[in-house]
Amino acid sequence: MNTSYMLISGFLVFFMQAGFAMLCAGSVRSKNVMNILIKNVLDACIGCMAYFCFGFAISYGTKDSSSFSGEFAGEGFFFLAKGDHDNAFSNWHTFFFQWAFTAAAATITSGAMAERTAFQAYIAYSIILSGFVYPVVVHWIWDTAGWLCNWKTDADKNPDLFNGVGMHDFAGSGVVHMTGGIAGLMGAAIVGPRTGRFDASGRPMAMPGHNAALVVLGTFILWVGWYGFNPGSVLAIHGTSAIDTARCAVTTTLAAASGGIGSMILNYSLYKVWDLVAVCNGVLAGLVSITAGCPVIEPYAAVIAGAGGAVILWATGKLLLKLKIDDPLEAFAVHGACGAWAVIFTGLFATERYVAQAYGAPWGTKPEYGIFYGGSGALLGNQILEVFMIFVWVGVTMGGFFFSMKVAGLLRSSPE
Repeated sequence: MNTSYMLISGFLVFFMQAGFAMLCAGSVRSKNVMNILIKNVLDACIGCMAYFCFGFAISYGTKDSSSFSGEFAGEGFFFLAKGDHDNAFSNWHTFFFQWAFTAAAATITSGAMAERTAFQAYIAYSIILSGFVYPVVVHWIWDTAGWLCNWKTDADKNPDLFNGVGMHDFAGSGVVHMTGGIAGLMGAAIVGPRTGRFDASGRPMAMPGHNAALVVLGTFILWVGWYGFNPGSVLAIHGTSAIDTARCAVTTTLAAASGGIGSMILNYSLYKVWDLVAVCNGVLAGLVSITAGCPVIEPYAAVIAGAGGAVILWATGKLLLKLKIDDPLEAFAVHGACGAWAVIFTGLFATERYVAQAYGAPWGTKPEYGIFYGGSGALLGNQILEVFMIFVWVGVTMGGFFFSMKVAGLLRSSPE
């Protein structure tokens, strides 16, 4: 039952690629639809090969059946081959589920760079992000050997766990969404804005997408796929795990709804326009804002998280325009900024009871929980540390990569 549940959840997460494809296709101008769609298809294909060759090993690999990986990166099962022990790789459902998440992170990045990025740059960054940059973040936080992971079963295996506790990023607001969003931010800043996006005085000029129906379709597909993303991250459905799974589904739904409503109210209050695209992005911002804490917060807090995500989305979008950074799909605002908000929000609102249910009490001690419920603050400190480390790691690695591509003349498409 548990294996079947993980596979079905992986199918839903992978189906999110269709949602990203429709969202991207509807948000760009008609002349660039073919370019953005082939990028979406190849993100899945190339990302799969990179994760198969290197990514999974860096995320979760061990040298042998009895060893424990390093705190920075895994070190075994490259190409899903057995290590120096007699037990061949057999964790097939885990590989498939984790690859679906990898594909999502890679697709987030491309939306920020749409309509002016060279095709070869898409291919190159898919390999780097899926095969190395993203898997390192996964290992830190989701592998039991990672220095920020709180899924600990044996203190002796990792006595150097930072601050004595891990951090809560249940389904990847930081791991997946911040990674993809920050990579997109670096790419968008370095490749430069689309031709004509800003006038001579630096004022932004409107470049609306060509098909609102595709934007709505993509949004709903992503919303459905998120039920594999968040509830699926329980990794089991048997017994008490079903309670956590159902709670994740409820908090995910509430945050999405409040994000869409919050964005609608905010944009109408400011501009007196019922903005369809803003509502769709608000729904996505709400979904990102609940992904870190979906099993550990109360329903009312999920509403606050989603509505707060709508505000973060609007403010970040305005900031990027001030900085003259052109992000056609608001990928950094939705995924990067709201991902950081979600991670920190969890450090504030995680409840003791739900943390114990979702994560257990490591090593027989009481689990850490949010400071608004009487937590010590150690968890919040680790949540902030995760945000900082992902910004540094992804910003430096992907920023350096995109800059080198620009210097080589391989990053931006020619005007023709």
